Amino acid sequence: MNFTLSDFDYDLPEKLIAQAPASPRDHARLLVYNRETGTITDDYFYNLGKYLPNETTLVVNNSKVEKCRLLFDDGKRELFVTSVRNNNTVEAMVRPGKKFKLDREVELAEGITAKVTNIADDGIRTVILSCDVDDPKLEPYKHTPFPPYIEQNESLSEEYQTVYAKDLGSKAAPTAGLHFTDNLLEDLKNAGVRKSEVTLHVGLGTFAPVKTEDISEHNMHSEWYQLGAFTCEELNEAKHITAVGTTSVRVLESAAKEPRGFQPESRDTDIFITPGYKFKATDALITNFHLPKSTLLMLVSAFMGYEEMNRLYQHAIEEEYRFYSFGDAMLIL
Repeated sequence: MNFTLSDFDYDLPEKLIAQAPASPRDHARLLVYNRETGTITDDYFYNLGKYLPNETTLVVNNSKVEKCRLLFDDGKRELFVTSVRNNNTVEAMVRPGKKFKLDREVELAEGITAKVTNIADDGIRTVILSCDVDDPKLEPYKHTPFPPYIEQNESLSEEYQTVYAKDLGSKAAPTAGLHFTDNLLEDLKNAGVRKSEVTLHVGLGTFAPVKTEDISEHNMHSEWYQLGAFTCEELNEAKHITAVGTTSVRVLESAAKEPRGFQPESRDTDIFITPGYKFKATDALITNFHLPKSTLLMLVSAFMGYEEMNRLYQHAIEEEYRFYSFGDAMLIL
């Protein structure tokens, strides 16, 4: 079947878009789906260990979210830093665009200015700041880059990091991992579940809207990942692999050599997983409930089957699961 963008659309009541995480984290709800039997079980994330296969290896993304959203003048002016070129030169999305014209110097705050030296076709500006990116005077203006469907609330910044986050570099959280607590991870370890860490710095491309009705024409932005030697040993010895989040899946499926055969590497990936894809390394998946028409939803559909994905999402809506970044979770076995 040739899928179109419209095939991945669905209606979601606004009240089901989570604005804050469950507290404690592992008290989020958990929908468990068994692909062999087609059964659906409703539970809570703290009971994850009841469903994971014995001796599975959890593969988590340890990337840490950067405070890359710079807000000035009570949020009226914004630089969303997409990359840092050098100490004081960045590439950024800006708001309002009419203020940030080519070669214009813009006053952002007292003693802080920005000059636009280039405007790319996609609107991304190259900006020279009057101070270094790590200058303390910029700290009050740095904010967590919550998705647009979540109200900016800096008091939730730590909740938007996984408990195992280490390597700074993501523009958005690998949200499936937000449900884990240190205690839950310890309990799983004691039960024989291993944890293996990879790094993929989540870029804006993961969440960029698909604009072509023919999804095969969509160009994925690349994201940098790293797979260390010790992790490769763990994965090559693993009897069963449970990916925590779509970002972990992207690493596993980008790096795996048939049948697995992982080797250390660090590179960019633009892998685009859609229905019909044959998974090489991912045996089970923990993931959140994703936006309509998103590449993430297409990946989940590829893993569990298109019709079943629709059935489960309808079940989640009827049972009023919470959706998106701070929402509830799904375990696909």
